[in-house]
Amino acid sequence: MSVRVLKINPADTVWVALTDLPAGETINCNGNKVTLRHTIPAKHKFTEHTLQPGEAIIMYGVVVGKAITTISAGDAITTQNVKHEAAPYEGRTKTVTWQPPDVSPWLDKTFMGYLRPDGQAGTANYWIVVPLVFCENRNVNVIREAFEEALGFGKHNVYKNYVQELVHLYRKGEENKIPGTSLRTFEETTQQKLFPNLDGIKFLTHEGGCGGTRQDSDALCALLAGYINNPNVAGATVLSLGCQHAQASILRQQLQQHNPGFAKPLLVFEQQTEGTEQELLARAIRETFLALTEVNRQTRQPLPLSKLVVGLECGGSDGFSGISANPAIGHTSDLIAALGGATILSEFPELCGVEQELINRTINDTVANRFTQLMKAYARAAESVGSGFDMNPSPGNIKDGLITDAMKSAGAAKKGGTSPITNVLDYGEYVKTSGLTLLCTPGNDVESTTAMAGAGANVMLFTTGLGTPTGNPVVPVIKLSSNTKLAQKMPDIIDINCGPIISGEKTIDQLGAEILDFIIEVASGRIKPKAVQLQQDDFIPWKRGVSL
Repeated sequence: MSVRVLKINPADTVWVALTDLPAGETINCNGNKVTLRHTIPAKHKFTEHTLQPGEAIIMYGVVVGKAITTISAGDAITTQNVKHEAAPYEGRTKTVTWQPPDVSPWLDKTFMGYLRPDGQAGTANYWIVVPLVFCENRNVNVIREAFEEALGFGKHNVYKNYVQELVHLYRKGEENKIPGTSLRTFEETTQQKLFPNLDGIKFLTHEGGCGGTRQDSDALCALLAGYINNPNVAGATVLSLGCQHAQASILRQQLQQHNPGFAKPLLVFEQQTEGTEQELLARAIRETFLALTEVNRQTRQPLPLSKLVVGLECGGSDGFSGISANPAIGHTSDLIAALGGATILSEFPELCGVEQELINRTINDTVANRFTQLMKAYARAAESVGSGFDMNPSPGNIKDGLITDAMKSAGAAKKGGTSPITNVLDYGEYVKTSGLTLLCTPGNDVESTTAMAGAGANVMLFTTGLGTPTGNPVVPVIKLSSNTKLAQKMPDIIDINCGPIISGEKTIDQLGAEILDFIIEVASGRIKPKAVQLQQDDFIPWKRGVSL
């Protein structure tokens, strides 16, 4: 008989329903018989003992909330009887110790990647075209129109064919024959690529670079420099107007900070210097095309797994995320750390309540103090605009069992596994150490994944319980579902189903190992994740102080 309830940590005051539990049912909670006073939907929690107003709600062994009314044994915990509460934190109270997992099955394994002159390893080979300011977005899109179809990167997609059929039937006066939502009769066609060793040319438009604060424009330059330096990027074309805050000189300075030995082709064109728009575009297109002919000569070669830099993300989380998909990729993170690779855990608003645990995992006081300073500064900035980390859970999170930010955070932090934290970075900084790095970003999915690519990730793992289609222009994003129902409902966006952990068919360690094997296939170009197939190229720079 399958397990129907779960107590995650012996210290917890709540149990998780792994399936829908009807009101009136008596549940055996490790020998304590609890009669449910309400129906408990799967993913939600109920109390084992009566809690009085002010008592802490403990889950994952940490404080995730506080009772605001009397909560009787067997009651569901909800937004009506619990509010956000998190434990305080200070400097390191323990010295980190860690027993690495067994990585012997992977010691002789490699992936087929692109070795860059600076020693970084790409899992893909992209050229990017980026504007330094929103004024150049139109010109970027003109270059996109000129290049994509001619180079074989555009798709005559199934929806375009569908619309053409609708137009055809309308013109014939046969609207009653318009087909339904099934698109199986329409084919998607892809042209042959002109440059077979180039995975794509990506166009990253945005709304920044001028008109905001200098802090935002400087952060944008740091982010774009990170994208240009990312190992999956072979080179870049940059369009500048000339008078904006985000100057090309600032971009070059940021590149030097990221990588003093930067040696990729970098083409910068300034419209106010070039003259007419036609002159700007003609020169940018010509020089970019010639650079692509050189990039196409680059080929994959066997590289050690220590060259992997894996971003760890969750979005559209549910009450199962923290007990299936997140700990599964946490184990993958530990395997990568033990193999000498790097992983990145971001989303600082979703580390609220587990700060002390993370501080105690840092390798020294310098790293610990950096994390504390960034967390407190972020929290103050949110409060200064009338917000706070407690406002982070979305309606979808709450509906599916994550009713406080601390509860969401305790599960989200599981993505980082158990390995020591070797570094802490602010937004726009670049990963330069192996092991687990913490990166200050919002909890917003796209702003966070955008930042991890800018910090040097060459693969990303993205867990979801509700179904989030987020991808990235230059970094393959592997999507993992927390539950089987989602994987079956949305197979077009899910790559790996972690639901077997909930059903007891697989362990966290088994799934974590399978995920690493999948990463190797993706990093070698042998598997294209669903987000890559869908061309889900999400890119949103963070405006500091606005996002949670």
